[in-house]
Amino acid sequence: MTINITNKEADRLTRRLAEIEGVGLTDAVIIAVSEALQRRRGDPMESAERIRAEFGIRSTGEMRKPLPRSVWDEMSGEEPGFSPEESKAG
Repeated sequence: MTINITNKEADRLTRRLAEIEGVGLTDAVIIAVSEALQRRRGDPMESAERIRAEFGIRSTGEMRKPLPRSVWDEMSGEEPGFSPEESKAG
């Protein structure tokens, strides 16, 4: 089997990882893909806990409360109370 890396950034990153780890290019690809897959496994709550631990963030009961609609509206750039269904009806 062969993998042909034609993207310069992918080639650069693979070579850099190979140098850091002291391995060949094939092993560098295996390491990178294995670690990426491992980070994506498990349920979202486990992932969130791992990320909080990595950055030293304490989990509080406040984190489990849903954000109010106004926060989602602000993040999306939509007007408060805007509903896509309402715009289709008009």
